Amino acid sequence: MKPIPYWLDTAPAAPDRTALSLDGRTDVAVVGAGLTGLSAALHLARKGARVTVLEQDTVGWGASGRNGGMCTTGLAIGFLTAVGRYGVPTAKSLYLAYNDAIDTVEKLVTEEDIDCDFARTGKLNLACKPAHYERLARTHEALHDLIGYRTELIPRKDLRAEIGSDYYHGAMADPQGAGLHVGKFVRGLADAAERLGVRILEKAPVTKVRRISGHRHDVTTPVGTLRADQVLFASGAYTGSSFRWLRNRVVPVGSFIVVTEPLDQAVLDELMPTRRMASDSRNILYYFRVTPDNRLLFGGRARFAMSGAASDLKSGKILRKGMLSVFPQLAGVRIDYCWGGLVDLSLDQLVHAGEHEGLFYAAGFSGHGVQMATHMGRQMADVLGGDASANVWRGLEFPHVPGHYFGSPWFLPFAGAYYRTLDVLT
Repeated sequence: MKPIPYWLDTAPAAPDRTALSLDGRTDVAVVGAGLTGLSAALHLARKGARVTVLEQDTVGWGASGRNGGMCTTGLAIGFLTAVGRYGVPTAKSLYLAYNDAIDTVEKLVTEEDIDCDFARTGKLNLACKPAHYERLARTHEALHDLIGYRTELIPRKDLRAEIGSDYYHGAMADPQGAGLHVGKFVRGLADAAERLGVRILEKAPVTKVRRISGHRHDVTTPVGTLRADQVLFASGAYTGSSFRWLRNRVVPVGSFIVVTEPLDQAVLDELMPTRRMASDSRNILYYFRVTPDNRLLFGGRARFAMSGAASDLKSGKILRKGMLSVFPQLAGVRIDYCWGGLVDLSLDQLVHAGEHEGLFYAAGFSGHGVQMATHMGRQMADVLGGDASANVWRGLEFPHVPGHYFGSPWFLPFAGAYYRTLDVLT
């Protein structure tokens, strides 16, 4: 079993972009070479900007290479909750931003000719309890009645056409969801950005940012200092102390994944005949899909803990047990990959993007980062170019996480206990 992300292990090899020195000037310094940063860099370069991307490790090393490879519709808080908080017009705008985001991914794949197995297979929201199916039914009706959006309700008696399991009590399907090989995608974005003149420097963590005036900053790394007319932080859950204001507004929560050995076609046709991207209705949820080379990927929070070698292994054992509870027919199947990563969870579970004291940022993707990170990179390129209206999330208060001032979030075990209790009671 490999303790590394399947996506990065099976993507084409990337060039060595290790930074040996850093000085001079750039129009935009982007902190983080994940989906947000690379998308922003590419779109800024298309506008003629000189862009330098600074990455603490390697391209796609963080959340962008450690996720489920799913581009899915819908808000993390749910459409009905968004309507209750913000009213129908705002809820509609925020909800449909996720569809726009999937379109952004598809457009980039096409325009830059990125071979990453992108496919609009659809998304399946699975109900863990009868009451959860009733909630899905209310969401289905509200989407249709309030904003004219079409989804499909699937009662339990018909669910075998979608998933080879009796574990769930029904589902809501959305044909707009998509899947892709995210390792190939993130490395393809890096290659495309470089073709447009973007400098990508790896092993160059940002240790200090000093404001000169307005948006202009000196950006310091262990290999030198760069003067940038604008700076975009695209580092999500991996944001360091150089931008403490942002770091204190996102909670880095571990998300963990196991991937099986390749499975026979007949087995996959039984397990997931429609090949949709799937997730269930718990707070501590499961999500799963078929990979492009016919494996089952099965992920989830497993434990409210940070990612690390020991933590990933413990979580992998929990996830294998969960996988067998959903698909008992996989009892004899080998697990080939087990890894973890950090999700940048915001307190209100909404995306947040904008500017604070001259620094730009986009973060808080809350488990929907493949499409939203890519999309917000594009949108923030427009914002840095002077079009504030490109940011649909502007104006939302970005709440500080109480008690989270520095270091690892000490409260994660308590949050985990709270959500496990909710999953039992609701």
